[in-house]
Amino acid sequence: MRTKKRPGPGKAEVPLNTEPAKRSPRILVVTPEITYLPAGMGNMANCLRAKAGGLADVSAALVSALFELGADVHVALPHYRRMVNVDVQRLIRDELRVFKNVLPNSRIHLAQDRIFYYRDQVYGQYHEEGLKIALAFQREVINNIIPKVNPDLIHCNDWMTGLIPAIGRRLGIPCLLTIHNIHTREVTLEQIEETGIDAAEFWQHLYYTRFPSSYEATRSSAPVDMLASGIFAAHFINTVSPTFLEEVVDGRHGGFVPEHLRWEVVNKKNAGCAVGILNAPGPVFDPQTDRFLEKRYTPESRVAAKQANKLRLQDKLGLLRDRNAPLFYWPSRLDPLQKGCQLLAEILQSMVNAHWKEHLQVALIAHGEFQRHFRDIARAHNLQKRIAVCDFDEGLSHLAYAGSDFLLMPSLYEPCGLPQMIGAIYGSLPIVHDTGGLHDTVSPLNVDAGTGNGFVFRHHDANGLRWAMEQALAFHRLPGRTKDREIARIMNESTTRFTHPVTARQYIDLYEKMLERPLVEPF
Repeated sequence: MRTKKRPGPGKAEVPLNTEPAKRSPRILVVTPEITYLPAGMGNMANCLRAKAGGLADVSAALVSALFELGADVHVALPHYRRMVNVDVQRLIRDELRVFKNVLPNSRIHLAQDRIFYYRDQVYGQYHEEGLKIALAFQREVINNIIPKVNPDLIHCNDWMTGLIPAIGRRLGIPCLLTIHNIHTREVTLEQIEETGIDAAEFWQHLYYTRFPSSYEATRSSAPVDMLASGIFAAHFINTVSPTFLEEVVDGRHGGFVPEHLRWEVVNKKNAGCAVGILNAPGPVFDPQTDRFLEKRYTPESRVAAKQANKLRLQDKLGLLRDRNAPLFYWPSRLDPLQKGCQLLAEILQSMVNAHWKEHLQVALIAHGEFQRHFRDIARAHNLQKRIAVCDFDEGLSHLAYAGSDFLLMPSLYEPCGLPQMIGAIYGSLPIVHDTGGLHDTVSPLNVDAGTGNGFVFRHHDANGLRWAMEQALAFHRLPGRTKDREIARIMNESTTRFTHPVTARQYIDLYEKMLERPLVEPF
């Protein structure tokens, strides 16, 4: 990699020089979420666990994998003092032997503000609260952490870091923005500055929903779009799967991706500054070492172990005990706008009744207001022994991967998704809608050819999901030897294919490309 010289405050940007690097370039990963940090850090951050979704898992594993691969990596995140989980960290220390080294305390940078200290959730429940959290975090990163770290490259994540690529432009630091989901917020320059961020320093590099004629005229009247600003100012962007990038560019999610955001992605793609890099689950998801399981297993020893895990899961959820019952697991939040839970609700009672003698069961371990619809179905039809609904629990979710036969992900759109990969690793075959990261990770199972790893439906409706579930049940009825061969193959292939070292290597290659490319004005 090559280094660069950056201007001081008030000085114009200069091109990157081409002097040979004397050290590994310094990477600052800025993330509002993280599941864990490499074991042995030795302070409160050692127990920090701030998670709302897959971004937390990806951030944790990327930081650790980059460090293991020799990168000079630093991480900035809010100091959520209440979000500690010693048991989870003990699990990491005991089981994640991939961390032969540890990330020194000097590379962990916790943004300090009272708004973080007493929170027990990453994101606010109210519109204004979430924006205040994001602005406080970015203020600390811009004012304190970037000057301290003096990074060669900044890696940002989602709308909560959307202002940072703009200050990167001002300072001559190339920024990568990873888009995990198309969510954004709007804020005025006046609101930004009221939090302690000197937006006048970089206001020209932000994206406005109305034309910004001048700083004074724009300050209180033209809202800044946070995610669009990050895309606009970033040196490069990436989505978390190649297909989702193409779907956004092609306008296939018009109802969920605002047109101005889509065009910013299109501009980056046309300039050769946008790629898709597939996420992968972390090493805690390994049925050979997972301490949450009743019985651990390998692809070759899975049959008896998965039956033991199924019985344990059935006991915990109050389901009918039957080690041979086809058990479907719902692992994602119950969001009818994206995740497709309404499709399952539409067919659930009839599917259970149609396969009553086979003891078909469904376990939903997920947060969301849509829980009540599934509870109502189970209660109205006296199906509590066949349908279980409960809040998300980390240990129970691991047990469900191991105890289930099939995993349900009928998402309308999916930037990446991790459960379908985890399910394949644990031998719970995914049933998915053909979209985004699901398209990139799940292909139709062909028993005769010995290819594929799941069941895929193309038309996003209840009949499409029903068809895919019936295909899964047909597979479940095959002779044991045939099923065992295919599931062992899928588990072995998935363990090799879905790994963070593979993902981290792609990010390092992208960092190399960014640092060798001259930094120019955004498009």
